[in-house]
Amino acid sequence: MSRLALSSTMSSVVATPRCRVPSRAAAAAAASTSSSSSSPSTSTSTASLASSSPAAPRRSVAASASVTPVVAAAAAAPAPISGSTPVPKNTMLVVGGTGTLGRQIVRRALDEGYDVRCIVRPRQNPADFLRDWGATTVQADLTDPSSLPAALVGVHTVIDCATARPEESAATVDWEGKKALIQCAQAMGIQRYLFFSIHNADKHPDVPLMAIKACTEQFLASSGLNFTTLRLCGFMQALIGNYAVPILEDKTVWGTSDATRTAYLDSQDVARMALAALRADATVGKTLTLSGPKAWTVPEVIALCEKLANARAEVTKVPIWLLRGTRNVLRGFQWARDAADRLAFADILAANEDFSAPMEETYQLLGVDPASVTTLEAYLGEYYTSILKKLKEVGASSRQTDFYV
Repeated sequence: MSRLALSSTMSSVVATPRCRVPSRAAAAAAASTSSSSSSPSTSTSTASLASSSPAAPRRSVAASASVTPVVAAAAAAPAPISGSTPVPKNTMLVVGGTGTLGRQIVRRALDEGYDVRCIVRPRQNPADFLRDWGATTVQADLTDPSSLPAALVGVHTVIDCATARPEESAATVDWEGKKALIQCAQAMGIQRYLFFSIHNADKHPDVPLMAIKACTEQFLASSGLNFTTLRLCGFMQALIGNYAVPILEDKTVWGTSDATRTAYLDSQDVARMALAALRADATVGKTLTLSGPKAWTVPEVIALCEKLANARAEVTKVPIWLLRGTRNVLRGFQWARDAADRLAFADILAANEDFSAPMEETYQLLGVDPASVTTLEAYLGEYYTSILKKLKEVGASSRQTDFYV
Protein backbone atom coordinates (compact mmCIF):
# COMPACT_ATOMS: atom_id res chain seq x y z
CA MET A 1 0.00 0.00 0.00
CA SER A 2 1.47 3.37 -1.01
CA ARG A 3 1.63 6.35 1.34
CA LEU A 4 -0.93 8.12 -0.83
CA ALA A 5 -3.31 5.18 -0.62
CA LEU A 6 -2.72 4.90 3.13
CA SER A 7 -3.49 8.58 3.62
CA SER A 8 -6.63 8.17 1.53
CA THR A 9 -7.68 5.17 3.62
CA MET A 10 -7.35 7.13 6.84
CA SER A 11 -9.22 10.13 5.45
CA SER A 12 -12.21 7.86 4.84
CA VAL A 13 -12.54 7.01 8.54
CA VAL A 14 -15.92 8.02 9.92
CA ALA A 15 -17.15 8.52 13.46
CA THR A 16 -18.60 5.66 15.49
CA PRO A 17 -20.32 5.61 18.88
CA ARG A 18 -18.55 7.33 21.74
CA CYS A 19 -18.21 5.25 24.89
CA ARG A 20 -18.73 7.14 28.12
CA VAL A 21 -16.31 5.29 30.38
CA PRO A 22 -17.10 5.64 34.11
CA SER A 23 -13.58 6.57 35.15
CA ARG A 24 -11.65 9.80 35.31
CA ALA A 25 -12.43 12.59 32.86
CA ALA A 26 -9.84 11.35 30.42
CA ALA A 27 -11.73 8.10 30.09
CA ALA A 28 -14.83 9.76 28.66
CA ALA A 29 -13.38 9.63 25.21
CA ALA A 30 -14.68 9.05 21.76
CA ALA A 31 -14.57 5.97 19.71
CA SER A 32 -14.06 6.26 16.02
CA THR A 33 -14.14 4.49 12.89
CA SER A 34 -15.65 2.42 10.30
CA SER A 35 -13.63 2.61 7.15
CA SER A 36 -14.95 2.32 3.62
CA SER A 37 -11.47 1.42 2.41
CA SER A 38 -10.96 -1.37 -0.08
CA SER A 39 -8.02 -2.69 1.94
CA PRO A 40 -8.11 -6.51 2.27
CA SER A 41 -8.22 -6.25 6.07
CA THR A 42 -11.32 -4.05 6.04
CA SER A 43 -13.44 -5.96 3.57
CA THR A 44 -15.85 -7.26 6.22
CA SER A 45 -18.76 -4.89 6.67
CA THR A 46 -19.68 -3.40 10.02
CA ALA A 47 -23.19 -4.76 9.65
CA SER A 48 -22.01 -8.33 9.12
CA LEU A 49 -19.66 -8.11 12.11
CA ALA A 50 -22.35 -6.66 14.34
CA SER A 51 -24.69 -9.50 13.46
CA SER A 52 -22.24 -12.03 14.90
CA SER A 53 -21.21 -9.99 17.95
CA PRO A 54 -23.07 -9.53 21.24
CA ALA A 55 -25.10 -6.39 21.66
CA ALA A 56 -22.87 -3.46 22.48
CA PRO A 57 -23.45 -1.65 25.76
CA ARG A 58 -25.49 1.51 25.55
CA ARG A 59 -23.23 4.53 25.34
CA SER A 60 -23.62 8.17 24.36
CA VAL A 61 -22.72 9.03 20.77
CA ALA A 62 -20.41 11.78 19.56
CA ALA A 63 -17.87 12.35 16.83
CA SER A 64 -14.19 12.15 17.64
CA ALA A 65 -11.25 14.17 16.40
CA SER A 66 -8.74 11.97 18.23
CA VAL A 67 -8.04 10.05 15.03
CA THR A 68 -5.95 12.92 13.61
CA PRO A 69 -2.56 12.14 15.28
CA VAL A 70 -2.85 8.48 14.32
CA VAL A 71 -3.81 9.37 10.75
CA ALA A 72 -0.77 11.58 10.41
CA ALA A 73 1.60 9.06 11.93
CA ALA A 74 0.25 6.15 9.88
CA ALA A 75 0.39 8.12 6.64
CA ALA A 76 4.01 9.04 7.36
CA ALA A 77 5.05 5.44 8.05
CA PRO A 78 7.08 3.69 5.37
CA ALA A 79 4.97 1.65 2.98
CA PRO A 80 5.46 -2.00 3.97
CA ILE A 81 4.89 -3.61 0.59
CA SER A 82 3.81 -2.91 -2.93
CA GLY A 83 0.17 -3.30 -3.81
CA SER A 84 0.79 -6.63 -5.55
CA THR A 85 2.76 -8.31 -2.78
CA PRO A 86 0.71 -9.64 0.17
CA VAL A 87 2.05 -9.51 3.69
CA PRO A 88 3.03 -13.04 4.79
CA LYS A 89 0.27 -14.56 6.91
CA ASN A 90 2.75 -15.73 9.52
CA THR A 91 3.81 -12.18 10.47
CA MET A 92 2.39 -11.22 13.85
CA LEU A 93 2.61 -8.32 16.29
CA VAL A 94 1.94 -9.14 19.94
CA VAL A 95 1.02 -6.20 22.17
CA GLY A 96 1.62 -7.07 25.82
CA GLY A 97 4.17 -9.78 25.06
CA THR A 98 5.90 -9.56 28.45
CA GLY A 99 2.73 -10.22 30.46
CA THR A 100 1.34 -13.43 31.94
CA LEU A 101 -0.65 -14.26 28.82
CA GLY A 102 1.44 -12.40 26.26
CA ARG A 103 4.61 -14.37 26.87
CA GLN A 104 2.71 -17.64 26.44
CA ILE A 105 1.26 -16.42 23.15
CA VAL A 106 4.71 -15.39 21.93
CA ARG A 107 6.22 -18.74 22.86
CA ARG A 108 3.38 -20.72 21.30
CA ALA A 109 3.37 -18.63 18.12
CA LEU A 110 7.12 -19.07 17.67
CA ASP A 111 6.74 -22.82 18.17
CA GLU A 112 4.06 -22.85 15.47
CA GLY A 113 6.30 -21.06 12.98
CA TYR A 114 5.07 -17.47 13.22
CA ASP A 115 7.38 -14.53 12.67
CA VAL A 116 6.67 -12.71 15.94
CA ARG A 117 7.27 -9.06 16.71
CA CYS A 118 6.61 -7.62 20.18
CA ILE A 119 6.05 -4.06 21.30
CA VAL A 120 8.20 -3.08 24.27
CA ARG A 121 8.36 0.29 25.97
CA PRO A 122 11.65 2.17 26.33
CA ARG A 123 11.19 2.37 30.11
CA GLN A 124 10.02 -1.20 30.42
CA ASN A 125 11.77 -4.04 32.20
CA PRO A 126 14.24 -5.85 29.93
CA ALA A 127 12.52 -8.14 27.44
CA ASP A 128 15.63 -10.17 26.67
CA PHE A 129 13.77 -13.43 27.11
CA LEU A 130 11.54 -12.57 24.13
CA ARG A 131 14.57 -12.05 21.91
CA ASP A 132 16.21 -15.19 23.30
CA TRP A 133 13.15 -17.14 22.20
CA GLY A 134 13.42 -15.74 18.67
CA ALA A 135 10.96 -12.85 18.70
CA THR A 136 11.78 -9.38 17.38
CA THR A 137 11.18 -6.43 19.69
CA VAL A 138 10.30 -2.91 18.63
CA GLN A 139 9.96 0.13 20.87
CA ALA A 140 6.49 1.62 20.95
CA ASP A 141 3.97 2.73 23.56
CA LEU A 142 0.17 2.66 23.59
CA THR A 143 0.24 6.06 25.27
CA ASP A 144 2.15 7.50 22.31
CA PRO A 145 0.07 6.93 19.14
CA SER A 146 2.82 8.28 16.91
CA SER A 147 5.03 5.33 17.90
CA LEU A 148 2.56 2.67 16.69
CA PRO A 149 2.61 2.78 12.86
CA ALA A 150 6.26 1.78 12.52
CA ALA A 151 5.58 -1.30 14.68
CA LEU A 152 2.81 -2.41 12.30
CA VAL A 153 4.78 -2.19 9.04
CA GLY A 154 4.83 -5.58 7.31
CA VAL A 155 2.48 -7.21 9.84
CA HIS A 156 -0.48 -9.41 8.93
CA THR A 157 -1.95 -10.11 12.39
CA VAL A 158 -2.18 -8.16 15.62
CA ILE A 159 -2.79 -9.88 18.96
CA ASP A 160 -3.64 -7.41 21.72
CA CYS A 161 -3.30 -8.90 25.19
CA ALA A 162 -1.96 -5.79 26.93
CA THR A 163 -3.50 -4.06 29.93
CA ALA A 164 -2.53 -1.22 32.21
CA ARG A 165 -0.21 -1.92 35.11
CA PRO A 166 -1.42 -1.14 38.64
CA GLU A 167 0.45 2.16 38.65
CA GLU A 168 -1.00 3.21 35.27
CA SER A 169 -4.34 4.67 34.28
CA ALA A 170 -6.62 2.15 32.58
CA ALA A 171 -8.39 5.03 30.86
CA THR A 172 -5.13 6.08 29.21
CA VAL A 173 -3.72 2.66 28.32
CA ASP A 174 -6.76 0.40 27.87
CA TRP A 175 -9.06 2.96 26.28
CA GLU A 176 -7.15 5.77 24.56
CA GLY A 177 -4.20 3.49 23.74
CA LYS A 178 -6.36 0.70 22.36
CA LYS A 179 -8.39 3.14 20.26
CA ALA A 180 -5.17 4.43 18.72
CA LEU A 181 -3.95 0.88 18.06
CA ILE A 182 -7.19 -0.11 16.32
CA GLN A 183 -7.23 3.05 14.24
CA CYS A 184 -3.64 2.47 13.22
CA ALA A 185 -4.30 -1.19 12.38
CA GLN A 186 -7.18 -0.13 10.17
CA ALA A 187 -5.04 2.46 8.39
CA MET A 188 -2.08 0.11 7.92
CA GLY A 189 -4.16 -2.64 6.34
CA ILE A 190 -3.85 -5.20 9.15
CA GLN A 191 -5.72 -8.28 8.00
CA ARG A 192 -6.42 -10.05 11.29
CA TYR A 193 -6.94 -8.62 14.79
CA LEU A 194 -7.34 -10.59 18.02
CA PHE A 195 -8.44 -8.76 21.16
CA PHE A 196 -8.68 -10.07 24.73
CA SER A 197 -11.52 -8.85 26.91
CA ILE A 198 -13.27 -9.91 30.13
CA HIS A 199 -16.26 -12.22 30.45
CA ASN A 200 -19.50 -10.28 31.01
CA ALA A 201 -17.68 -6.97 30.45
CA ASP A 202 -20.83 -5.46 28.96
CA LYS A 203 -22.87 -6.31 32.06
CA HIS A 204 -20.86 -4.16 34.49
CA PRO A 205 -20.83 -0.56 33.20
CA ASP A 206 -19.99 0.76 36.68
CA VAL A 207 -16.76 -1.24 36.90
CA PRO A 208 -14.25 0.97 35.03
CA LEU A 209 -11.97 -1.67 33.49
CA MET A 210 -14.91 -3.82 32.39
CA ALA A 211 -16.68 -0.80 30.92
CA ILE A 212 -13.51 0.09 29.03
CA LYS A 213 -13.23 -3.46 27.69
CA ALA A 214 -16.87 -3.38 26.59
CA CYS A 215 -16.35 -0.06 24.84
CA THR A 216 -13.24 -1.37 23.12
CA GLU A 217 -15.16 -4.42 21.92
CA GLN A 218 -17.75 -2.11 20.40
CA PHE A 219 -15.09 0.12 18.90
CA LEU A 220 -13.26 -2.83 17.33
CA ALA A 221 -16.47 -4.37 15.96
CA SER A 222 -17.26 -1.13 14.11
CA SER A 223 -13.75 -0.70 12.69
CA GLY A 224 -14.14 -2.98 9.70
CA LEU A 225 -11.16 -5.08 10.75
CA ASN A 226 -11.33 -8.88 10.57
CA PHE A 227 -11.46 -9.24 14.32
CA THR A 228 -12.02 -11.90 16.94
CA THR A 229 -12.63 -11.01 20.58
CA LEU A 230 -11.81 -13.55 23.27
CA ARG A 231 -13.34 -12.94 26.69
CA LEU A 232 -11.50 -14.46 29.63
CA CYS A 233 -12.79 -15.55 33.03
CA GLY A 234 -9.56 -15.82 35.01
CA PHE A 235 -5.98 -17.13 34.97
CA MET A 236 -4.77 -20.00 37.13
CA GLN A 237 -1.42 -18.19 37.38
CA ALA A 238 -3.02 -15.46 39.52
CA LEU A 239 -3.86 -18.02 42.19
CA ILE A 240 -0.20 -18.75 42.90
CA GLY A 241 0.56 -15.38 44.47
CA ASN A 242 -2.88 -14.94 46.01
CA TYR A 243 -3.30 -18.33 47.66
CA ALA A 244 -0.75 -21.06 46.86
CA VAL A 245 2.38 -19.25 48.09
CA PRO A 246 0.87 -17.60 51.21
CA ILE A 247 -0.54 -20.94 52.38
CA LEU A 248 2.83 -22.63 51.90
CA GLU A 249 4.56 -19.83 53.81
CA ASP A 250 2.04 -19.79 56.68
CA LYS A 251 0.99 -16.27 55.76
CA THR A 252 -2.48 -14.76 55.90
CA VAL A 253 -4.74 -15.39 52.93
CA TRP A 254 -7.21 -12.64 52.14
CA GLY A 255 -10.67 -13.60 51.01
CA THR A 256 -14.23 -12.34 50.85
CA SER A 257 -17.58 -13.72 51.89
CA ASP A 258 -18.94 -13.80 48.33
CA ALA A 259 -20.03 -16.89 46.40
CA THR A 260 -18.71 -15.78 43.00
CA ARG A 261 -17.43 -18.71 40.95
CA THR A 262 -14.63 -18.44 38.39
CA ALA A 263 -13.64 -20.99 35.76
CA TYR A 264 -9.89 -20.43 35.65
CA LEU A 265 -7.75 -21.32 32.63
CA ASP A 266 -4.02 -21.96 32.37
CA SER A 267 -2.52 -19.15 30.29
CA GLN A 268 -0.82 -21.79 28.12
CA ASP A 269 -4.24 -23.17 27.18
CA VAL A 270 -5.47 -19.65 26.43
CA ALA A 271 -2.50 -19.12 24.10
CA ARG A 272 -3.23 -22.40 22.34
CA MET A 273 -6.89 -21.48 21.86
CA ALA A 274 -5.99 -17.98 20.69
CA LEU A 275 -3.82 -19.29 17.87
CA ALA A 276 -6.49 -21.84 17.00
CA ALA A 277 -8.95 -18.95 16.71
CA LEU A 278 -6.65 -17.23 14.23
CA ARG A 279 -6.57 -20.34 12.06
CA ALA A 280 -10.36 -20.73 12.05
CA ASP A 281 -12.03 -18.42 9.53
CA ALA A 282 -15.34 -19.05 11.29
CA THR A 283 -14.17 -16.98 14.25
CA VAL A 284 -13.90 -13.74 12.24
CA GLY A 285 -16.34 -11.19 13.58
CA LYS A 286 -17.17 -13.29 16.64
CA THR A 287 -16.84 -12.78 20.37
CA LEU A 288 -16.06 -15.98 22.27
CA THR A 289 -15.72 -16.63 26.00
CA LEU A 290 -12.87 -18.94 27.03
CA SER A 291 -13.75 -20.75 30.23
CA GLY A 292 -11.98 -23.35 32.33
CA PRO A 293 -13.25 -26.89 32.98
CA LYS A 294 -14.81 -26.00 36.35
CA ALA A 295 -15.92 -22.85 38.20
CA TRP A 296 -14.47 -22.39 41.70
CA THR A 297 -15.31 -20.19 44.67
CA VAL A 298 -12.45 -18.68 46.68
CA PRO A 299 -13.06 -21.01 49.67
CA GLU A 300 -12.88 -24.00 47.31
CA VAL A 301 -9.58 -22.78 45.87
CA ILE A 302 -8.17 -22.29 49.37
CA ALA A 303 -9.31 -25.77 50.41
CA LEU A 304 -7.60 -27.28 47.37
CA CYS A 305 -4.35 -25.47 48.19
CA GLU A 306 -4.54 -26.66 51.78
CA LYS A 307 -4.95 -30.23 50.63
CA LEU A 308 -2.08 -30.13 48.14
CA ALA A 309 0.27 -28.25 50.49
CA ASN A 310 -0.72 -30.33 53.50
CA ALA A 311 -1.10 -27.10 55.44
CA ARG A 312 -3.81 -25.03 57.06
CA ALA A 313 -4.57 -21.58 55.73
CA GLU A 314 -5.01 -18.56 57.96
CA VAL A 315 -7.89 -16.83 56.21
CA THR A 316 -8.95 -13.26 56.87
CA LYS A 317 -12.25 -12.39 55.24
CA VAL A 318 -12.85 -8.83 54.09
CA PRO A 319 -16.54 -7.85 54.04
CA ILE A 320 -17.74 -6.60 50.67
CA TRP A 321 -19.33 -3.57 52.35
CA LEU A 322 -15.87 -2.56 53.58
CA LEU A 323 -14.43 -2.74 50.05
CA ARG A 324 -17.29 -0.61 48.77
CA GLY A 325 -16.86 1.90 51.57
CA THR A 326 -13.14 2.17 50.97
CA ARG A 327 -13.77 2.74 47.29
CA ASN A 328 -16.24 5.53 48.00
CA VAL A 329 -13.78 7.26 50.32
CA LEU A 330 -10.90 7.01 47.84
CA ARG A 331 -13.00 8.42 45.03
CA GLY A 332 -13.19 11.64 46.99
CA PHE A 333 -9.49 12.23 46.37
CA GLN A 334 -8.18 12.96 42.88
CA TRP A 335 -4.88 11.22 43.56
CA ALA A 336 -6.62 8.04 44.73
CA ARG A 337 -9.21 7.59 41.99
CA ASP A 338 -7.24 4.92 40.14
CA ALA A 339 -7.09 2.86 43.34
CA ALA A 340 -10.81 3.44 43.83
CA ASP A 341 -11.52 2.22 40.31
CA ARG A 342 -9.64 -0.98 41.01
CA LEU A 343 -11.80 -1.62 44.07
CA ALA A 344 -14.90 -1.56 41.87
CA PHE A 345 -14.66 -5.33 41.61
CA ALA A 346 -16.58 -5.38 44.91
CA ASP A 347 -19.72 -4.86 42.84
CA ILE A 348 -18.95 -8.02 40.90
CA LEU A 349 -18.34 -10.00 44.07
CA ALA A 350 -21.62 -8.77 45.50
CA ALA A 351 -23.45 -10.09 42.44
CA ASN A 352 -22.36 -13.66 43.24
CA GLU A 353 -22.30 -14.49 39.55
CA ASP A 354 -20.54 -17.26 37.69
CA PHE A 355 -17.54 -16.30 35.59
CA SER A 356 -17.86 -19.31 33.35
CA ALA A 357 -19.47 -20.30 30.09
CA PRO A 358 -20.35 -23.48 28.17
CA MET A 359 -17.40 -24.48 26.00
CA GLU A 360 -18.69 -27.36 23.86
CA GLU A 361 -19.32 -25.27 20.74
CA THR A 362 -16.13 -23.26 21.25
CA TYR A 363 -14.03 -26.42 21.56
CA GLN A 364 -15.54 -27.68 18.34
CA LEU A 365 -15.02 -24.36 16.56
CA LEU A 366 -11.37 -24.18 17.62
CA GLY A 367 -10.65 -27.88 17.19
CA VAL A 368 -9.63 -28.26 20.82
CA ASP A 369 -9.92 -31.55 22.69
CA PRO A 370 -11.61 -30.82 26.05
CA ALA A 371 -9.49 -33.51 27.69
CA SER A 372 -6.34 -31.54 26.78
CA VAL A 373 -7.39 -28.49 28.82
CA THR A 374 -5.57 -28.24 32.16
CA THR A 375 -7.71 -28.57 35.28
CA LEU A 376 -7.05 -26.46 38.35
CA GLU A 377 -6.33 -29.61 40.36
CA ALA A 378 -3.62 -30.62 37.88
CA TYR A 379 -2.14 -27.12 37.63
CA LEU A 380 -1.86 -26.51 41.38
CA GLY A 381 -0.80 -30.12 41.94
CA GLU A 382 2.13 -29.69 39.56
CA TYR A 383 3.04 -26.38 41.19
CA TYR A 384 3.14 -27.78 44.71
CA THR A 385 5.00 -30.90 43.60
CA SER A 386 7.66 -28.73 41.95
CA ILE A 387 7.99 -26.30 44.85
CA LEU A 388 8.11 -28.94 47.57
CA LYS A 389 10.72 -30.87 45.59
CA LYS A 390 12.89 -27.74 45.30
CA LEU A 391 12.54 -27.04 49.00
CA LYS A 392 13.63 -30.57 49.79
CA GLU A 393 16.59 -30.34 47.41
CA VAL A 394 17.94 -27.17 49.00
CA GLY A 395 17.26 -28.48 52.49
CA ALA A 396 15.22 -25.43 53.38
CA SER A 397 14.38 -25.15 57.02
CA SER A 398 11.77 -22.52 56.25
CA ARG A 399 9.02 -22.41 53.69
CA GLN A 400 10.66 -19.87 51.41
CA THR A 401 8.97 -20.18 48.03
CA ASP A 402 10.21 -17.32 45.89
CA PHE A 403 11.06 -19.64 43.02
CA TYR A 404 9.99 -18.83 39.48
CA VAL A 405 7.58 -21.46 38.22
